Amino acid sequence: MARIALQGLRHSYLAHPQSEQDWALKRLDLEWEDGGAYALLGPSGCGKTTLLNIISGLVRPTEGQVLFDGIDLTDVATDRRHIAQVFQFPVVYDTMSVYDNLAFPLRNRRVPETEVRETVQQIARMLDLEDMLRMRAAGLTADGKQKISLGRGLVRADVNAIMFDEPLTVIDPHLKWQLRSKLKELHQRIARTMIYVTHDQTEALTFADKVVVMHEGMVVQIGTPIELFEKPHHTFVGHFIGSPGMNVLPCTVEGDKAILDGQHVTVQNPPTAALDGKRIELGIRPEFVSFAADGLPVAVVKVSDAGRYRIVETRHGTSRVNLLVDPDVAVPGYGAKLRFDPAYTRLYADGWLVE
Repeated sequence: MARIALQGLRHSYLAHPQSEQDWALKRLDLEWEDGGAYALLGPSGCGKTTLLNIISGLVRPTEGQVLFDGIDLTDVATDRRHIAQVFQFPVVYDTMSVYDNLAFPLRNRRVPETEVRETVQQIARMLDLEDMLRMRAAGLTADGKQKISLGRGLVRADVNAIMFDEPLTVIDPHLKWQLRSKLKELHQRIARTMIYVTHDQTEALTFADKVVVMHEGMVVQIGTPIELFEKPHHTFVGHFIGSPGMNVLPCTVEGDKAILDGQHVTVQNPPTAALDGKRIELGIRPEFVSFAADGLPVAVVKVSDAGRYRIVETRHGTSRVNLLVDPDVAVPGYGAKLRFDPAYTRLYADGWLVE
């Protein structure tokens, strides 16, 4: 295993990038601690897979360095980095048995057959593949084949990291939770560095100890699931994580309060410097908005039943404000007013959290 550091990294697929838009990855510095469980989260095209391929050596960055335990491996070939990679679509040998598929990486490295047998049995137990070891891989379902892919990444003891590139995309929805839970369990048992790429916030937040959120080639926040939820550092994080996402409302500032159409709203992070010329917005998650006797006047537009709670969509001028309410809470028909919890109401300038 290894501590992986990316220093001054930038990458463009163009030979001569001219503008900021030409860079698939904008400058970033990032460190993955040895043995951590990480998720790379963001929409399609944000640079997740590019970053993963740079770490594994499949892509050489235009600028910057890739370090494993402080050693520069930027120009070192993939096979010398000792990386196991599990791709979106299962990569298995259909004509081989499940046992031989799992054994292949070890036999390829001339591991003694007694050790191969012991390791394969151990990994098969972890992945619930013991009863399938003599079956041909061609006869398995997509989730069974993906388990083989996972197992081939786990059998090697010499890997520095195991990287998963959208590994559950082809898995039936009802099996995704099982495999995701199995991955989490495996990480806790073997404590190897795991980096999991996904655009699905549920997969990222349930698997990772720390989530790296990417947007337009940039890392906009790194944090635990709770940190990302309670204190988004960028309005994109607020939008992308949570269902529904964070309410973002244009506002102005007066002293330590935000002003929404003349209404004063107390914020958790009042500015300590001038914000002249910047786009100022207020961010508050629906979970921290409630109906009140006094507050921001709104019109109730729609109420949607989500089982444990209801999603209430309201309007204040041209701005939409969502809130979550318990099923037994009365929703006003008219004259509704909202209260924002000051502990979770924050100011953003040009999209970034005001510090």
